[in-house]
Amino acid sequence: MAISTLKVGAKMENSFKTEIFCSKNFIIDQPKVMGGEGLGPNPMEIFLSSLPACICAIGRIVANQKRIKLNGITVDVEGDLDKDFLMGKTTEGRAGFVEIRSYVDIDADLTQQEKEEFLAEVTRRCPIADNMAHTSKLKEILTVDKSLN
Repeated sequence: MAISTLKVGAKMENSFKTEIFCSKNFIIDQPKVMGGEGLGPNPMEIFLSSLPACICAIGRIVANQKRIKLNGITVDVEGDLDKDFLMGKTTEGRAGFVEIRSYVDIDADLTQQEKEEFLAEVTRRCPIADNMAHTSKLKEILTVDKSLN
């Protein structure tokens, strides 16, 4: 087993605007109607967008490994979320998506059966799909704010 540790960072100051530090830094924000500045997608959009991005990337890897001429993959994802729980209006339910659906179109010279098998392998090897479908250990570690010392 070859375990790798990936790291990203985030910093939020006096608004919802959150700077994300990774290989290509970007901003996550809330829409103006929710009190944000509308400078970037919200956290739920980022979370959901990681699934089609991963399906496409793993799809390309699998196609290359199997020498499949893959012209492209289109993925649309939607997820159902209980906003009342998120906003603290109820304690019934959960904060996360209760269902996430991926609609995948594979542009390749494959039969329907071959496309289904290809997608099953892609999904099985996709780390994002795996994390969405299974539980990973989640550890929150409070660090000392060095700016207060």
